[in-house]
Amino acid sequence: MRALVISGGGNKGAFAGGIAQYLLQEAKREYDFFVGTSTGSLLIPMLSIGEVDRLKEAYTSVHQHDIFNINPFHIKRMPDGQINVSINHFNTFIQFVKGRKTFGESKNLRKLISRTMSPEDFERIRKNSNKRVIVTVSNLSRNVVEYKYARDNTYDDFCDWIWLSANLVPFMSLVVKNGNEYADGGFGNLVPLQEAINLGAKVIDVIVLNPRIREVVKPLSRNAFNVLTSSMDFMLTQIGQDDIFIGLLESRYTDVEVNFYHTPRKLTDNSFVFFPDIMKAWWEEGYQYAEKVVK
Repeated sequence: MRALVISGGGNKGAFAGGIAQYLLQEAKREYDFFVGTSTGSLLIPMLSIGEVDRLKEAYTSVHQHDIFNINPFHIKRMPDGQINVSINHFNTFIQFVKGRKTFGESKNLRKLISRTMSPEDFERIRKNSNKRVIVTVSNLSRNVVEYKYARDNTYDDFCDWIWLSANLVPFMSLVVKNGNEYADGGFGNLVPLQEAINLGAKVIDVIVLNPRIREVVKPLSRNAFNVLTSSMDFMLTQIGQDDIFIGLLESRYTDVEVNFYHTPRKLTDNSFVFFPDIMKAWWEEGYQYAEKVVK
């Protein structure tokens, strides 16, 4: 049995989409399990039913307003292509005045998920007995990672789980579902390799949206926003490295073949800034990278 695992990574999911397109359409890989976290959770449902072209169109045409109904960021694109990001003090102030728990809200992402994956698509996913589609969420109320299977959920519930898997608090919505607070799956399992092993996969293709060797010297933080984003980036990087290490140890013990596909370079410092032209370029770059490295 074979599994495709896609890590979290925000807008870098476009790169993962390019790799996945090559694996499915050119390398003709057949997968029994599709497991994702965060942006990976947004990708895997449509990949599992072969709707790559529709997924690519949706994924590479996203703007900031398609994700956030309340955007916590001020974004300025410079003439040289550099992107400057700072906190939107007005929006965050309004959030606090209203007693909200996060700096921004991502209800538009939930709507985008429903527009991209129709009820008919979901029925194809759920009723395909040969494939399992699993998304990762972090249950903050119980301090546990949970894995949500398409076949065990209704359409609306599974759309919710995909959304919750990709909600990086405190910048995106913190949602209460079934009496518990849920957030981005990457807080607990950024690279859900272990779940694929537990399912019995013997060959696993893992797309990791960070370079294999990551030597980064960041400029000193300028404000509280920079401190927060740097701290979260550090935390998620360490979680991802631990996920990979634990998964590798388990794979050697259980005789599982694991193929890693890392980004060949650091794509961005701003994973939650969405420009269609950049994401289209990353999708194509991911596809071309896969042409070189997939055996």
